[in-house]
Amino acid sequence: MQLTEAKPCSKPNAEFPPVGAGAESPSPWYVACIFPRHEKAVAEHLGRKQVETYLPLYLSVRRWAGRRAMVHLPLFPGYVFVRIPLSERTRVLEHPSVLRFVSFNGKPALLPPEEIERLRTLISHKAEPLPFLTAGKRIRIKSGPLAGLEGKFLRRKGRLRFAVSIELIQRSVIFDLDASDLELAV
Repeated sequence: MQLTEAKPCSKPNAEFPPVGAGAESPSPWYVACIFPRHEKAVAEHLGRKQVETYLPLYLSVRRWAGRRAMVHLPLFPGYVFVRIPLSERTRVLEHPSVLRFVSFNGKPALLPPEEIERLRTLISHKAEPLPFLTAGKRIRIKSGPLAGLEGKFLRRKGRLRFAVSIELIQRSVIFDLDASDLELAV
C-alpha cells in the first residue's frame, strides 16, 4: 500500500457525511465492527449501496519518511455507525471488511438518533480519541521528559493528573500529563 501525503483541511474535525437514506429515516442506528483501518472504505462502499453511514473523523499529524502529513482518522477505530432496518442487515454484513454488529444478549444494539446527533455536535468541536484507562492497566508515556517509561495505571485525579505505579523504582507517583501523552503498553 502506497502512502500519499494528505492535503491539510480547513476544517479541524471532519466526518463522513451521512449518505443514503434521508435525514428523517425511521430506521434505527447500529454499530458495525470493521477490520482495522478499513473504516473509510466500508463507509464509502455502504454509501454507494444506499446505506446511511456515519464515520466521525478527527485531524491528526502523522510522519512518513521524514514528512509531516495531516490525515483524517476514525474517532472510533474499528467501528462505523449504520442506519438500516434490521431486516436488511445482510446488506452491511456482506461487505468482506464488516465483521459483525455490536450486540448485547445476541441482539444488535440500537443507538437512539439523539446519541448520533450528540456525537455530531461533539465532533463539531475539537475531539480526539484517548486510551481507555482503567485501574491496573499497563501504560507507557509517549512524550515529554518521561517518554518510554512504563508503569501501571492506578487512578485519575482531575482532568490532567494521573497516579501511576512505576515498577522499576518500586514507587507510585502522580503526573501532570495530558491523557494523549499516555498509551496502553502491550
